[in-house]
Amino acid sequence: MSFSFFKASRPKTPSELARTVKDSFNALDSITVAEVKALEKAMEEVEKNIVAMKVMLAGDGEVEPNPDQVAQLTLEVCNEDVIALFIHKLLILGWEARKNLVHCWSIMLKQKVDSTYCCVQYMENHLELLDFLVVCYDNKEIAMHCGGMLRECIKLPSLAKYILESPSFGLFFKFVELPNFDVASDAFSTFKDLLTKHESAVSQYLTNNYSEFFEQYEKLLTSPNYVTRRQSLKLLSEFLLEPPNSLIMKRYIAEVGHLKVMMNLLKDSSKNIQISAFHIFKVFVANPNKPREIKLILAKNHEGLLALLNNLGKGGEDDQFEEEKELIMKEIEKVSRLES
Repeated sequence: MSFSFFKASRPKTPSELARTVKDSFNALDSITVAEVKALEKAMEEVEKNIVAMKVMLAGDGEVEPNPDQVAQLTLEVCNEDVIALFIHKLLILGWEARKNLVHCWSIMLKQKVDSTYCCVQYMENHLELLDFLVVCYDNKEIAMHCGGMLRECIKLPSLAKYILESPSFGLFFKFVELPNFDVASDAFSTFKDLLTKHESAVSQYLTNNYSEFFEQYEKLLTSPNYVTRRQSLKLLSEFLLEPPNSLIMKRYIAEVGHLKVMMNLLKDSSKNIQISAFHIFKVFVANPNKPREIKLILAKNHEGLLALLNNLGKGGEDDQFEEEKELIMKEIEKVSRLES
């Protein structure tokens, strides 16, 4: 006959877990750095609670999550203001705890409670948290965790629109060229999502901020960094040639400054950049309503352009590319004859 003197602890309800998570985060504020053991114990408690939250939201590999508990925990996390703590306390957590927290965030943000996405609504009511996440790219310790949280937010049109229109969006032009390659790449992924996920919001943003945006974007296209040049050129094709941005594209291809940038990129030492530049350059040339200034530039530089295009992509491109190149070369010859 065996006796158990230790009663198995009852699993916490979603509301109890949300309060426990909140209390454990807040407890960190009352401990000084000098109290090493107390701080370690408090941090262990935070990390244990984050794991419990992850298990309730995602299961443990053996037991599937309970949808009702997932919905209730999401609601309680919003009601208890725990989301702000997630974001502001990210820096003091260990790497594993940060990873688990980002995983929890990706689940909760998509969670619909009754008829409301309560985490989305919470962020809409605390938009400063989005700016905080953007600024975190300046801290390489948490940059990629914050980037992951940001990209989850950007999937929602209202949150993406806010970031596009916020002054913090301009920081991406700096972040994509940070010296830390991993952080810069992560920032570029977020930058790309902002400019490609929601076409109508992007079109409105570019319409309202055309000059300022392309002035900054030109610096990326002419960056001494090869990766920056290549990525920004590829991204430009993606958002500029989207149908909702047709008016933006027409304005872009009517400006001599932008044409000169593409002509210089056709001379880049990288074949990949040359090919990518060609796919935007050809739009300038094929435009049936080319302004006179554009025609004059093409005519003045026709010999050099024809020589560049003749050697472009030799032996490595498909038949369609060769056909397009031939048409563009003929159009340049035609323009040069008419303008001579």
